[in-house]
This record gives sequence, C-alpha cells and structure tokens, in this order.
Amino acid sequence: MTTTAVAPAVTTTGAADVRTRRQLAALAVGFPLWAAVSVAQAATRAGFDILRHPLSLLSTGDLGWLQITNFVVAGVLAVVGALGLRTALHGTPGGVRAPRLVAAAGIGLVAAGFLVMDPGANFPVGTPDDLPIVSWHAVGHMVAGTVSFTSLIAACFVLARHLTRAGRRRLAIACRVAGLSLALGWGWAMGGGAAGTLTLAVGAIAAMLAVAGVAALVRREV
Repeated sequence: MTTTAVAPAVTTTGAADVRTRRQLAALAVGFPLWAAVSVAQAATRAGFDILRHPLSLLSTGDLGWLQITNFVVAGVLAVVGALGLRTALHGTPGGVRAPRLVAAAGIGLVAAGFLVMDPGANFPVGTPDDLPIVSWHAVGHMVAGTVSFTSLIAACFVLARHLTRAGRRRLAIACRVAGLSLALGWGWAMGGGAAGTLTLAVGAIAAMLAVAGVAALVRREV
C-alpha cells in the first residue's frame, strides 16, 4: 500500500494576522511620524513661530512640499491602519466606530495635504502680516482639518471605551485626556485665544499619539 504525503495545512488565519499586524504598524508609525516631522520643521523653518503659526502653514513656501508629503503619508498610513483596527477590534466595544473614525481622520489628513493653506501672518518670511484667506484650497484645508480633528477626538473617546471594557483603565484615561486636550486646544484656537496655534498643535499631537499607542498595543495582541 502506498502512502500519500500530505502537505501541512497553511491556514489563512496566520497570513491574516501578519497582514493585520502590518496594517496596525502603519498606524502606530504614521501619526508619530507626522508629529516628529512637523515639530522638526517648526523648530527649524526660518520665520516660523508656533505661538502664531499653525503647523499647517508649514505647507507653504519653498519647503512646503515637506509638510504636504507629511500630511499625505500620515493620512494614507492612518487609512491602512484603520483596516487593521477593524480586523483586530471586530466584535468588541468600539470595533466598528473606531476604525471608521481613524479612517476619516486619515482621509482628512490626505485632503489637508493637497489643499494647501494660503501664506499669512508673515510666513513664509516676507508675506504680509494681515493677508486674508481667500483661495478655495485654503477653505478646503480648513474643512479637511475639521474632519480630521473631529474624527480624532471621537476616536480617542471610542478607543477609551474599548480600553475600559478591556480592563486597561489607565490607558483609557490617557485616551480621554488626549481627546479632551484636542477639543479644548482646538476650541481655544478657534476662539482666538492667546497662543491658540500652540494649544491646537499640542492637542492634535496628543490625540494622534494616543491613537497610535492603542494601535501599537493592539498589534502586540493580534
């Protein structure tokens, strides 16, 4: 009697887990990368003052392509990461809404990259201090930013609920604080508060890092 060799079964689950981990890694890296590139430019671009200028203004001038690319890359990585979140959080609290919110934030970032702000507030150097926002793409940038900020705030609170249910209360608190810092920082900036561009930047980076941190945590458990 002859025997037939049977090849070991290759399950789709293993391949799916690898794909999910890669997608989550994209999110875990994308948001911190955006923050690092933005802060580096804010510290080195001539004439840029974080107390007066929003980070989005870095998309203008001769080196504006750096921030434009930063927006687009971070947005694409966020959308990819949202796919991983959808798989990893399936069937858990926030498993539907969190990925959708992260994807919306990513799409907003991509749009914000292509829809560049108008120069203003004496940046780039030589730009009139009182130059008004008049272009369609500047208005589009603000709309895209609204989508991203709103989605990030909501994502922080939805992920906080997930973490609370999972017994990770400290991390849940960190997510809520990050979401609240963006909501307050954004509101302060829109209300014309002193150093509003700084409070907005701090809030946006805090929310991004919180979401990225959750992605990194979930990745380890896939």
